[in-house]
Amino acid sequence: MLNDTIAAIITALGPAGVGIIRISGSEALEIGDRVYKGKKSLQEVLTHSVNYGHVYDYKNKEVIDEALFLVMHGPHTFTGEDVVEIQCHGGYVVVQKVLELVLRNGARLAEPGEFSKRAFLNGKLDLSQAEAIMDIVNAKTDQSLKVAINQHQGKLSKTINKLRHNLLELLAYIEADIDFPDDDIERLTNEEIKERILSLRERVSTILATAKRGKIIREGLNVVIIGKPNVGKSSLLNALLKENRAIVTDIPGTTRDAIEEFINLGGVPIKIIDTAGIRDTEDLVEKIGVEKAKEFINKADLVLFVLDILTGVTEADRNILNNYLKDVPTIVLVNKSDLKDSNFDIESIKVAIGDDKAILQISALESEGIDELEKQILELFFSGQIDTSNDELITNVRHVQALTSALDYLESALNSLNLYLPSDFLAIDLKAAWESLGKITGETVEEDLLDQIFSQFCLGK
Repeated sequence: MLNDTIAAIITALGPAGVGIIRISGSEALEIGDRVYKGKKSLQEVLTHSVNYGHVYDYKNKEVIDEALFLVMHGPHTFTGEDVVEIQCHGGYVVVQKVLELVLRNGARLAEPGEFSKRAFLNGKLDLSQAEAIMDIVNAKTDQSLKVAINQHQGKLSKTINKLRHNLLELLAYIEADIDFPDDDIERLTNEEIKERILSLRERVSTILATAKRGKIIREGLNVVIIGKPNVGKSSLLNALLKENRAIVTDIPGTTRDAIEEFINLGGVPIKIIDTAGIRDTEDLVEKIGVEKAKEFINKADLVLFVLDILTGVTEADRNILNNYLKDVPTIVLVNKSDLKDSNFDIESIKVAIGDDKAILQISALESEGIDELEKQILELFFSGQIDTSNDELITNVRHVQALTSALDYLESALNSLNLYLPSDFLAIDLKAAWESLGKITGETVEEDLLDQIFSQFCLGK
């Protein structure tokens, strides 16, 4: 399939100033010429040049559009192959017509992620850099974009490659000792080998420790607002969004389905889910909403449990606390503080809640205490400050699995060393750790896994 010349639309469909069709492969220039009408053949122009002309259907003698043709010779292109990019007018019809003409003249429609896959296979970027492309596209905040760009620039790759080099160096000593036991060669003592493995284990553990923060920066936090009806959950959602997104009334059970919205909290994408009030009800629709609320709790990174300051902790609140929030990170929000004297004592509420959950007094309606709530969330997950300067921040589940596997093999190597097992056992574990780390950059990844990874990319990437 690498011998095929592929093409796809690489911009979003719809009314726009520009729509771009990319052609990549050994016949890109020839196919480009078959749809180009201009002063000079695209095969004769300079590489990395912009050429004005028309997209022309020579068979039907019809001008499709006025366009610019970007000509780039491999290997100095994104894919490492010859590339022609046609910049025509954006729109639903014109871009599709240009693509269809290109396909009729010899190109094959690119599969999802195929341009990036070719870039990887042609050595233009490694696998972690390729994966970062979709993280850049899907970034929801400046911080998640910064992390994705760092990975795309190869900062994680450098760290992983250094670890693999250190492993390979240690493995060379051990295998030389196995293969040439009687030769006069430089050898490492067991203590020196152990010291090196411990150092490698510490480095891998340190990188793995960033995974939780990295996942949150990349994917965001799932924050669920929970409470019995009419305590101010929808008002809290509106206060966090700084807009009236949810209907607010004095009638219990107004919210019957979950409402999901994203906010940017100090660089962290947060998905806030306002749920139906949890109570026993005979209303079928509301009952479904209550069940969905319970499901969201199980998937939540954080629960905002809203109480009514006028009623304190009721039996219904205790039921929610005891049955649903025991093992879930929770911030308890005592709402409607604007309806009570500012000296109101909430000690009785603190006693009822216990010491394991943070408590804040707020007025969602007046947006009082919302800034403090946002600080509490950042404090809970990032110790108050988000640091994306760490080049080794792990955001990808596949990378976590590879690092965990490498760590397990390093532990096994240490056990072999402590049990004075033959050096062959040690070599097997160290080589397995080396291969596990290679899966991050794609050095030791299987073909079917490559297909799976790139199939998740959008068409045109």
